Amino acid sequence: MRVMVFVKATEDSETGEMPEPWTSEMMAAMGKFNEELTAAGIMLTGEGLKPSSQGKRVAFNGPGRTVIDGPFAETRELVAGFWIWEVKDMDEAVAWVKRCPNPMMGPSEIEIRPFYELSDFPS
Repeated sequence: MRVMVFVKATEDSETGEMPEPWTSEMMAAMGKFNEELTAAGIMLTGEGLKPSSQGKRVAFNGPGRTVIDGPFAETRELVAGFWIWEVKDMDEAVAWVKRCPNPMMGPSEIEIRPFYELSDFPS
């Protein structure tokens, strides 16, 4: 099964500041973790995202479109990075996330969501 693993944003990640030595240490630890994921055949792709202040949203209302400039409210609902993994089941995905180094300086969350597959839909 394929899952998307979201690294949730924090107030710190939304500032866009990357203090040292924490950033170098976290990047080294995350690089090692990503190498383990790749060697195990789990990681398909993954990237970090810039703060929402550099993003845009497009709101749809019928035929109308409205562009909304970041930053966006509700930091805890934002995504700071992601992976796409191929795992045998959700338990395997959870086990890998538990091995992940903390991606933030303080408390953080990682969310795992399965993709829809063709087999999920009636033929």
